Amino acid sequence: MLSRVAESLYWMARNGERTENNAHILGVQLIKTLEAPEKDRSTLYDWETILEICSSKWEFEQENREFSVQSVMDYLAFSESNPNSLSNAIANVRENARMTQTILPNDLWEVWNALYLFLQSKHLSDDCTLQEIHGFLEKIHTTSMTATGIIDSRMSRDLPYHFMRIGKWLERAEKTAIILKVIDNRSKQFQERGLDEYYWRSALQLVNGFEDYAKKFRPHVNPNLVLQFLLTDRSFPRSIRYCMEHVRKTIIEIEGDKVSHYSWRMYAALDKMKADFDTFNIEQMNFQEVEDFIQLTLERCIDFSKIFSETYYLIETESVI
Repeated sequence: MLSRVAESLYWMARNGERTENNAHILGVQLIKTLEAPEKDRSTLYDWETILEICSSKWEFEQENREFSVQSVMDYLAFSESNPNSLSNAIANVRENARMTQTILPNDLWEVWNALYLFLQSKHLSDDCTLQEIHGFLEKIHTTSMTATGIIDSRMSRDLPYHFMRIGKWLERAEKTAIILKVIDNRSKQFQERGLDEYYWRSALQLVNGFEDYAKKFRPHVNPNLVLQFLLTDRSFPRSIRYCMEHVRKTIIEIEGDKVSHYSWRMYAALDKMKADFDTFNIEQMNFQEVEDFIQLTLERCIDFSKIFSETYYLIETESVI
């Protein structure tokens, strides 16, 4: 498989996962906003959190936009100047799918192209109501779930499938790590107000993990248990350990369970992460050590993405830490 084809498949998967993740994150926060009493809607702390999680806060501030719910939603959903906006991510998925159309199931191209054309035809912008934006986010969710079903049920388990899987798992691991970093900082800022449990509950909601957490532990949210769950759980599909273990399995499939002169850096980076998780014991760590571990985990995820891209001659874009 040509490296440019592998690159398109990899970034199609990453942008598809980014679209799903950010749409879910915006949907969670939008529902909170719509359900909040009118007097509480002026509180924008949560929207600052969402901007940070979507890696767009600095760019938003550089544009000197008015900080309001509508302005933040428009920036994260539709702004052409925001590289992480939903509209830009959808356009990237569609373009990479177009370039690899002969390799992909035709239905996969069609569902992403249909979403792209819907976005173009509706001309969604900052004059949309919050209810209309919520409908758009639901359409993204349906498209993403349909695309996942097509990939899992229709694609042969060969190189194109493996590169797409790695893109998906790496994007997901980085997003969970960013959520943990931002929520950890935010919960400490508001700990004196008794809002730390509120923010850790939000972390679970942002990764769609509250129900699974409650089944494994208990409905009461314990920050240490949430961190343990999202960092090292072996069965929850959005924990960082789960994602990176699936990356390792896929690398083994690609490389035929062999370590070569060009692939040893990937295995070494994965071994470091595995050692980190094996020795992780949050009960023996203070606040600073937990914060350092989260930052280290995020850096290791980003470093592995760069190593993977260098190994297979893919173009790697800059990540925001």
